[in-house]
Amino acid sequence: MRAFVIGVGRWLVGALVYVGGVVNMAVRLVAVLPRIFRSFRLIVAQMLAMGVRSLPLVILISVFTGAVSTWQAAYQFQDYVPMRYLGGAVGKAILIELGPVLTALVMAGRVGAAIAAELGTMRVTEQIDALEVMGIDPVRYLVLPRVASGIVMLPVLVLFANCIALMGALVVAVVFVDLSGEVFLNGFKLLFRSKDLWAGLIKAGMFGLIIALIGCYQGFTTKGGAEGVGRSTTGAVVVASVLILISDYLIATFLFQI
Repeated sequence: MRAFVIGVGRWLVGALVYVGGVVNMAVRLVAVLPRIFRSFRLIVAQMLAMGVRSLPLVILISVFTGAVSTWQAAYQFQDYVPMRYLGGAVGKAILIELGPVLTALVMAGRVGAAIAAELGTMRVTEQIDALEVMGIDPVRYLVLPRVASGIVMLPVLVLFANCIALMGALVVAVVFVDLSGEVFLNGFKLLFRSKDLWAGLIKAGMFGLIIALIGCYQGFTTKGGAEGVGRSTTGAVVVASVLILISDYLIATFLFQI
């Protein structure tokens, strides 16, 4: 029992230290925001790495997201709900939940891990210390461009994901469910609300902030050489994924009050 209490206490202390470190980095980030235009080229480079180079992966998962959601919804609708509502139900699920959350989880694995590995390697090879010695603020030079591009590019990627997923859903509805494209699209228009789209994009912006900030913090706090870089990379993906799901619930509760 004593060992259990000690273990829980150590975990709580570690969690508080982690949260305090992330908050401290966020405060330093806010402090350098007025100099964001000096980092314009760095932000554009990060937007290219995070957004454009992630498009093939986003397109691939979006096609199958739309396809499987249509197939599963059609199975659930059988004998209970008219198929003319299929497009509306699938469209709402994609815009509100599937597009933003699945895209964010995939990006946490690709972008969050890459940020943690890159900055972690810079930390263990003392390149971040060298920046500080030269008078360059590493938060402005390294963290600000990544966080800014994450906040901007995640909503853009989610917009692409939504469009591709809806096209995949339409193809499955027409080819496999034997529903005409006109009926599917009319069902989508019938239940479409612009709030659903904006709520998904707001979620995506928050997810982009989480992925970039956690990746940067994990990289900045890396210790222990190559093994430490591996731990930071794994930690960035795990922590960002958990925070994405928690924030998804909190934002949904706030935006879609019953």
